[in-house]
Amino acid sequence: MRYMVIVKASEDSERGVLPTEQELAEMGSYNEELVKAGVLLAGEGLHPSSKGLRVRYARDGSSTVVDGPFTETKELVAGYWVLQVSSREEVLEWVRRAPFRDGEVEVRQVFEADDFGAAYTPEIREQEDRIRAAVEQQQS
Repeated sequence: MRYMVIVKASEDSERGVLPTEQELAEMGSYNEELVKAGVLLAGEGLHPSSKGLRVRYARDGSSTVVDGPFTETKELVAGYWVLQVSSREEVLEWVRRAPFRDGEVEVRQVFEADDFGAAYTPEIREQEDRIRAAVEQQQS
């Protein structure tokens, strides 16, 4: 099972306040634990929303671009991890060990191919396999 752990933004992260050396070291140690356990697939911190944008899509197919910053800090994301674990309980164990003193994370399970049932046809599965292989090749 794959889970995305979404680190919620704070007023400090939205102001662009960077982590201290100690906080970076603690996060580095935590990330090393995730790697050693073989559960970390990806993870990054994000710049504040003032450097971001949103694209809103309309039913007619048009789109509108809105530049940051965005006002609802509790709705914003400051970083993420993607973890591969065996259960909801295991991801919760890992998340509880994260070196945060304040803040909030959201944990969401990532869809797997089998979750889509009959709509995930052999042709769509083959296409998805090709896309994943191409991405892996580009990254190596």
